Amino acid sequence: MSAPKGWKWGSLGDVVEVNRAALPENCDPEKVFYYLDLGSIDLGRVSFPESRIKFREAPSRARRIFERGDVLMATVRPQLGGHGYVAFEVLDHICSTGFAVLHPKNGAEGRFIFQTLFSPWMQKQYLGLTSGSSYPALNATQVAELELLVPPEGEQQRIALVLDCWDAAIVKAQAFHGVACDRKQGLMQQLLTGQTRFKEFKGEPWRSVRIGSLLEECDRYVAWSDDTAYQFASIRRRSGGLFDRGTFYGREVKTKVLKLLKAGDFVISKRQVVHGAWAMVTKPFDGFGVSDEYDVLVNRDPKVLDMRFFDYLSQTRRLWHMAYLASNGVHIEKLIFDFDDFAKEKVRIPPTVQEQAKIVDVLSACDREIELLQKQLAALKEQKRGLMQKLLTGEVRVKV
Repeated sequence: MSAPKGWKWGSLGDVVEVNRAALPENCDPEKVFYYLDLGSIDLGRVSFPESRIKFREAPSRARRIFERGDVLMATVRPQLGGHGYVAFEVLDHICSTGFAVLHPKNGAEGRFIFQTLFSPWMQKQYLGLTSGSSYPALNATQVAELELLVPPEGEQQRIALVLDCWDAAIVKAQAFHGVACDRKQGLMQQLLTGQTRFKEFKGEPWRSVRIGSLLEECDRYVAWSDDTAYQFASIRRRSGGLFDRGTFYGREVKTKVLKLLKAGDFVISKRQVVHGAWAMVTKPFDGFGVSDEYDVLVNRDPKVLDMRFFDYLSQTRRLWHMAYLASNGVHIEKLIFDFDDFAKEKVRIPPTVQEQAKIVDVLSACDREIELLQKQLAALKEQKRGLMQKLLTGEVRVKV
């Protein structure tokens, strides 16, 4: 790719000093510092340490000195993007040697350098230098030799300003998403335990019932044909719901056993349920199938239980723990779920399906809000990727 007018190709070492300062070995052992490690950066934001450590207590890798305006480039697995820009005033701060400290020189803009570290051609260079390594990290020489496009100083500042605005929007969107998730968890704690009830349902108390009185196993085995195409479903951990594993002809499948799913079923991965791999079958997965590695449960009496209520109940840690206790094996990754044991456990449910449905309505509204915020966040990230592609290559120029 040729450089736009006024821009030039160069190396990172042309615009920054790499690791220009470090603490001496004979530093006062009682001197205290704020220490930043690779976990101190999230989404490009450097978290200010809450406490300080003495030099003699610091890890041997805690040696790099940095200052405001520097860029902390994560050299360990750099393609994961654990880089940060130091926007705060620095006083007695040191960082891990897992970072390369990039100090801008020759009029370079630190925020522009920071944004460039996420560019597609940087990602390509990271992968080329670290692939196949048992310790995927860059050394200082490799960092200085990374290639980048360098616009004039004023244009660097304007580009950084535009991309910083998108970063700020992304951070806010993530904060809103986090608040919505926390609100849902709080409502689940209140509504799924009966601690908080709707006025119209405050008369009759909740009932404690055995799971086996609510749910039963149902195996709808498919008559197998090698010439038939079957849709397979699987379940994500941590109550992440079902997903489409793909469509395969019978002759392509090694284990020729399939259970048919219907909307409203409750499906359990017998080997992964200890990690929360269970969920209710929603309409988009009606007609899909699962192997014998899954238990399929149906509602014994819809007048007693709203399966959607049980689906939300299954997202709580208490139910996850029940599933763990009902699994047998010598290691957590080898445990196998036993529905007969699980069926003996008890849960508390509202006395009417009407109250259960009202609780479901509230929590479903939370899910819709969370889904909307997730889409907004994904859109912002996609917009930033598009802007980076255009602004960091000079395809679109900014006015200075």
